[in-house]
Amino acid sequence: LVYFEETQDVTAAIAREKEIKKWRREKKNQLVNRMNPNWKNMSSGW
Repeated sequence: LVYFEETQDVTAAIAREKEIKKWRREKKNQLVNRMNPNWKNMSSGW
């Protein structure tokens, strides 16, 4: 897990997931790089 977003609204979360899934890999990588530039594993606290 290198990226996640939090929301209280399930409908908004599903819409956001669908939006991101339509993106090309390069755009997804840019999103991760902005929020987690070292691609650190964020699942360690789960």
